[in-house]
Amino acid sequence: MIQTDRGATVERLRAGNILVALDEYYEKYPNLKKFIGEETLSMLRSEDGKIYQIPNWFTTTPNGNGGWFINKKIYNELGSPKLETFDELYDYLTLVKSEYENVVPLEIGNDGRGVGDIFAGIANDNPKVYYEQQVYPQGDQLINVIFTDPYKETMLLANKLFRERLISQDALTQTQDQFKEKLNTGLVAVMVDGDAANHGKGAHNSWIVNDPDGGYEAIWPLHKAGVDKNKVFPNYWNSLGWNVNVITKNAEDPEAIFSYLDWLAGEEGQRVIVFGPQGSFWDEFDAQGYPIPNDAFFNTSAEEKGKFSLGAYTLVGNTTFVDTAKGMMQMAQPEEKRDWAFVAQSNVFWKTSINATEFVNLDPAPDSDEGIIATSLKDLILEASARMLFASSDEEVISILEQTRKDAADLGVEKLMAFKTEKWQENLKRLSGS
Repeated sequence: MIQTDRGATVERLRAGNILVALDEYYEKYPNLKKFIGEETLSMLRSEDGKIYQIPNWFTTTPNGNGGWFINKKIYNELGSPKLETFDELYDYLTLVKSEYENVVPLEIGNDGRGVGDIFAGIANDNPKVYYEQQVYPQGDQLINVIFTDPYKETMLLANKLFRERLISQDALTQTQDQFKEKLNTGLVAVMVDGDAANHGKGAHNSWIVNDPDGGYEAIWPLHKAGVDKNKVFPNYWNSLGWNVNVITKNAEDPEAIFSYLDWLAGEEGQRVIVFGPQGSFWDEFDAQGYPIPNDAFFNTSAEEKGKFSLGAYTLVGNTTFVDTAKGMMQMAQPEEKRDWAFVAQSNVFWKTSINATEFVNLDPAPDSDEGIIATSLKDLILEASARMLFASSDEEVISILEQTRKDAADLGVEKLMAFKTEKWQENLKRLSGS
């Protein structure tokens, strides 16, 4: 068995005639087909009409960890001002800078990914997936996101904040340890990032040990004035989940492998691998198969539970089952004992996540003409984005963007987007059942 990325990697293995088609097993065993669903399985079919893949962390419900959170202590000390729009954010960050010399007003992650979350708030229905996958629907065609006004506005705003030292000046160069140290000691006023749930949880728990008045809190995504707050999506999900498992013809018993993965994807398998074996932190389960927490679950510290490595790695994650079960177990606890990340996810992050299944499998094979263009284009935009962030004026940002657009055209961006448009339209047809 091999776990790998969807798309070109799998197709190269299939073309080499080393993969086992799994269609008959999907029909024979009960769990995978039931939980994945016919619509999602159709997205996994190869050109020959067969299915060779078992998705990992497939889902039928929204998920995501990205968004905004604030330093509650600083926010309260500054009078808890209204904080919903980018204009209000600018005023707040300026106030933080003037009042707290050693505090970073805004962190955008140690790799600058928070810029994509800013992009999501620039316009209605302008999800972060466009920014990260560098696509933008225009009618029945896809264009590269760098040719759009929302991208231009995003880079101008990010540059303004950076230029006025409201964003961490080492945003693109700091190490993970440096980034965490600032968060863990309460030296960040506002944070925006694609993994805010995990960054926030770790920092919150570390900080409040030494400062009970400290702590972070997730807030609704900020946005440009006039944008509907309910049409801002810094998170996105797709029903196929993360990566996939394939079984090779070298396997002595491919069906045995599939049957194990099918068990693992079902209620019993997920209960054991994610929540521990029966008798550990649960003794019984309800009619839907969700574990019912026992006294040990409530009375064991998070540190002690961590030693069991529950759910540390799952070959076939059933996202909807796991998230629902985690939610039920968290809600059974007193509010003050609930997991920070779960509270942030259930209150904000999952509510601001959009289904982006239509945008999966758009990438060409790396060694194809389009793949070579895609690699060069990705490098071009990555470098240009950094230069725009560090630019000394709005005029320089615009100049860099205009040159980047010209360079992208010279690289063959139209050919790449034609390829992606074709794949996108195929996805739309599959998802519609036609």
